[in-house]
Amino acid sequence: MILYMVRHASAGESMSNPKKDEKRPLDADGIEQCGIIGRALAALNVQPEAIISSPLKRATQTASLIGNELGFEGKLQLDPAMRPEAPFADFRRMLEKYSRQEAIMVVGHNPSITEFLARIITKSGSEALIEFKKGAVARVETIRHAARLNWFLTPKMARAIQAAAAASAERSQPKTARK
Repeated sequence: MILYMVRHASAGESMSNPKKDEKRPLDADGIEQCGIIGRALAALNVQPEAIISSPLKRATQTASLIGNELGFEGKLQLDPAMRPEAPFADFRRMLEKYSRQEAIMVVGHNPSITEFLARIITKSGSEALIEFKKGAVARVETIRHAARLNWFLTPKMARAIQAAAAASAERSQPKTARK
């Protein structure tokens, strides 16, 4: 199975009240990050069969906005295994539920999403140091209880690639077409 792991996009500062923090929406930067990452994933022909998100608002918004960019028509699945404090065992059980799918996308939070990625790509007892930026996505290929990180993309990297592609396209236009 191909697993796309996404950390929710920018949502401003945490709120001290946990109930209010669960309803914290994406900020303008976060909405832009979702568009950038969503378009990059669409260019890579990413087509998840399911999108599973933490039930927290900033994660569901991230999942929906990226899903829209991908043309995803399925129903967004909410699962507590993607919450910020979720244990790895819950994440593993959730993956088992979707094991027959070819590709899924999960959207969550730190610290759990970073821990989950590190634990599935390393041998037990090993540690992977990953800086999982907001709005970033990792592509992981899983085979039974082993996994391989194929690539990792941050919004900043995707923005730079898109800008370079646009500049290249501009340079390849005949001078008369550029005016």
